[in-house]
Amino acid sequence: MPAFDKTVTTEDELRALIGGAPSKGAVAKDIASLDVHCREFIARAPFLLLATSNARGQCDVSPKGDAPGFVLVLDEHRLLIPDRPGNKRVDGMRNLLDNPHVGLIFLVPGVEETLRVNGRAWIVRDDELLARCAVRDKVPPLGIGVEVEEAFIHCAKAFKRSGLWEPERWPDLAGLASPAQMLFDHTRATGTVEQLDRWLQDGYRTRLY
Repeated sequence: MPAFDKTVTTEDELRALIGGAPSKGAVAKDIASLDVHCREFIARAPFLLLATSNARGQCDVSPKGDAPGFVLVLDEHRLLIPDRPGNKRVDGMRNLLDNPHVGLIFLVPGVEETLRVNGRAWIVRDDELLARCAVRDKVPPLGIGVEVEEAFIHCAKAFKRSGLWEPERWPDLAGLASPAQMLFDHTRATGTVEQLDRWLQDGYRTRLY
């Protein structure tokens, strides 16, 4: 049984419900390379979201972040995302072994528009390229190289509705469980929440690179 009733199953039905086709501008803004505007946006972006899927269509979205300019733009058609130490799940990279198509959203704090980039990706182990991504004398062992197929600026409506960059509109966190509490409950960990929180904070201090 489907999880939901009254679902949309055709593009014609979808178009009828949203009110027709996209505007000419929404279509024309899609370019097939990283022009000067895209490159300058990426140079200022300290954060991106990387979307992948495996051969079965199961999806993953992974956050990537570092100092502005951490993504290496090689030319108008290629960029490299360094892989920093993490939890070793490598969900996104395992997906790339099945399906090389990726979607990226770059964010710049305070800018409500985002840059979307779609293309094909490879797991890169090129020592010369990776050396250019070193931080604190630590070279990432791998990177995700992307061949750009399309890039475009996405409008600010979602950010204006959410107030993401407006602290006065941020939600009250009272009553929200701490990340350590969530992780403790999800993993059914031994010990205490306080011990798990200390382990997390130590990792943030000592294992970022």
